[in-house]
Amino acid sequence: MAAERGMELVRELHRAAGGHLPPFRTEELRQALEEMRALYERNQADVSEAKAGRTDLIFLIRFRHCCLLRNQRCLLAYLYDRLLRIRALRWEYGSVLPNTIQFHMSAEEVEWFNRYKKSLATYMRSVGGEEGLDLTQDIKPPKSLYIEVRCLRDHGEFEIDDGTTILLKKNSQHFLPRWKCEQLIRQGILEHVLS
Repeated sequence: MAAERGMELVRELHRAAGGHLPPFRTEELRQALEEMRALYERNQADVSEAKAGRTDLIFLIRFRHCCLLRNQRCLLAYLYDRLLRIRALRWEYGSVLPNTIQFHMSAEEVEWFNRYKKSLATYMRSVGGEEGLDLTQDIKPPKSLYIEVRCLRDHGEFEIDDGTTILLKKNSQHFLPRWKCEQLIRQGILEHVLS
């Protein structure tokens, strides 16, 4: 059926629930664009014939045009949804994405992510005085300023604001300021220990 390739890309994104980023489908995207090019070329040929007097082609031209518009909407929805997911990954993982996620991104998406993180960093430095304001901290309102955390893997020394240095070794537990730990929790180095 016409315009199914673009719809299949949207279905795949819909199946990847929970903000998961499926691999970028370069070949399927190229095939959908080729299908659109073929539909456009056939329409151009039929439009010249319709202008010459073949009015029976008008419905076929309209059908192909609707298929072109549908494919266009599907491809734009696919690309836009991927960008929204990549933007959300910046807030979830920080400025460095895990390799497993970067592997699923196209070169253009990686470039867009780098520009987005630079833009966000520039904005965060411009507000909040000399040190700036880290907007990625405290995504959820904290219930307490200090939390108990367990180290999931060796990370090395970690310095908090008062100058105290803490050695983060695997399976060690610490009582630390929440805002200093959130990034490490998102990176999978620490886990919040719930009492």
